[in-house]
Amino acid sequence: MRRRLPLGVLLSVLAFLAVAAGVWGLSQILVRSLLLEPETDGASRAVGVLRIQGGIFDARGTVGALERLAKRPEVKAVLIRIESPGGAVAPTQEIYEEVLRLRRSGLKVVASMGGVAASGGYYVAAAADKIYANPGTITGSIGVVMVLPNVERVLGAVGLQVNVIKSGPGKDVASPFRAMTDRDREILQRVVDDTYSQFVRAVAEGRKMPGERVRELADGSIFSGERAKELGLVDALGTERDAVMEAARLGGIPGEPRLIEMRPETGFWGLLSGMARSWTGWLGVDGTRFLGDAPAVLEYMWRLS
Repeated sequence: MRRRLPLGVLLSVLAFLAVAAGVWGLSQILVRSLLLEPETDGASRAVGVLRIQGGIFDARGTVGALERLAKRPEVKAVLIRIESPGGAVAPTQEIYEEVLRLRRSGLKVVASMGGVAASGGYYVAAAADKIYANPGTITGSIGVVMVLPNVERVLGAVGLQVNVIKSGPGKDVASPFRAMTDRDREILQRVVDDTYSQFVRAVAEGRKMPGERVRELADGSIFSGERAKELGLVDALGTERDAVMEAARLGGIPGEPRLIEMRPETGFWGLLSGMARSWTGWLGVDGTRFLGDAPAVLEYMWRLS
């Protein structure tokens, strides 16, 4: 005879689901009401503002915010404020492509660099019509990095062994459970070189510089904003306000522009995960890079450590 769940357990599960749904729904309402600019009738021209802060590991929120700005008829130019050491390769490239789509739609885009706009942060900026940096901004770091842990000795010390059944010799490349072979390194280096070339090409196209010149600068080195301007990686030195006024000028907006700030739509759990990522740093996308269960991630990333 099949046993039924006690009524109390069933009610507890239903209550938990109801509370979880309520928290999620409330977070969406709060995000929309507090972070998103209300719609207007398009009567006055404005500069749209989007902030990219922290590691770039998920492009959906940023791309969505740029799409919403593009649909606002009163937005004639967009300012992207960047405070980021970079992030994973694919999300960075998605944001870069969305900025190019904005420009193709007729909107002018100005990038403003804060304290750090390096590696993937610079990659995104390179898509803009014009780049502003502060003299002391840390930027550059044009390159690709892949950090691969090896926990083989740790597992051996505690008496654990991992058995892998695979279809081919390259299927477990970058596995943390065994030493890297020469063939592994060759495969991974080829992938790194490919994505490095994509970075160089994006900068060359965005800055209208010869690819050979970009490669001379693209050894992973960081530069101050002042030095980056001398090298042609940024257009002007100035504050966020200077960049706003330039965006307004490019967009044909006279005088003091109205600003419409559009932030990525995340929700409660997205805000929590973003905080966790900022705390874990080099530990990876979800803080598990060195715990053995995170895949190898190609990154346009710069870190102090």
